[in-house]
Amino acid sequence: MKTNYYVLVGLMVALFTIPSQAQTENEIKDSLYIQEVENPKLRPKILHAEPLYIDLIRDLGARKGEKEWNVGFGLADANSYDRYTALVEYEWAPIDRLGLEIELPFSFYYPLANDVQAPNSKLNGLKLAAQYSFLVSEKYKTTLAIGYIHEFEMTEFKNYDSDRFFKGNLYNPFFVAAKRWGDNFHTLLYTGPVFEHNFSENSWHTNYQINSNFHYMISGTRNFIGIEFNKEINHNNDFDMTIRPQMRVGIAENLMVGIVTGIPVNRENERFSSFLRLIYEPSHNKKH
Repeated sequence: MKTNYYVLVGLMVALFTIPSQAQTENEIKDSLYIQEVENPKLRPKILHAEPLYIDLIRDLGARKGEKEWNVGFGLADANSYDRYTALVEYEWAPIDRLGLEIELPFSFYYPLANDVQAPNSKLNGLKLAAQYSFLVSEKYKTTLAIGYIHEFEMTEFKNYDSDRFFKGNLYNPFFVAAKRWGDNFHTLLYTGPVFEHNFSENSWHTNYQINSNFHYMISGTRNFIGIEFNKEINHNNDFDMTIRPQMRVGIAENLMVGIVTGIPVNRENERFSSFLRLIYEPSHNKKH
């Protein structure tokens, strides 16, 4: 009887202490990871969760020497045809708080029926971007940044010999505001106009993007789950929004994978989509 009593007490202690110990270990890991990013010996920087679809040019509050490679793959159902996308981008910080990026985005189209006319596949363009974090508040766990993306739009693959190589320009100034609530919850707003200049028609079109994000970083890891609300108002005052649930998972010390699902609110132009992003951060020397 006494043996059974000790066994019962032991089980109760295990039930109450193991979760507590696991929680404590996760809290320690969270604290260490935040301290690693927000190293007090370096220039102030706040840990923020970065959206996976409309990603940032570089970490907010970037420090000199940081760099990152991204490779992305996407699939979208555009009703009468499928669109496959791919991108390769490199981003780095030449000085503290300034991030630069070069990106090559591709689009490939496949009709779903023989009598359907799909757009022509192409390298969309050459994208050059910069982002500067002008406010980093350790007290309020908030970072504000401004940036600019310039894209040289290119013609379709099949027209390389017969058409002008560059067909237009995209001009996209933007503003970013991010805040971390406690250790796990992250919010971010990314917004700005997109001005498109088409050379052949000598025409201009303006869209306005409002991208709001919410993420939860899982305790004891660099992984997170979250959601993007990608909203766009075009020149005809037509409003479109796509909801993008997402998750990021670390698969090695410097390698992560992001998985995104796209759910359009209005399906007149596009149905469900998916996107996969591989993120590689080469190690860099930290300046103490």
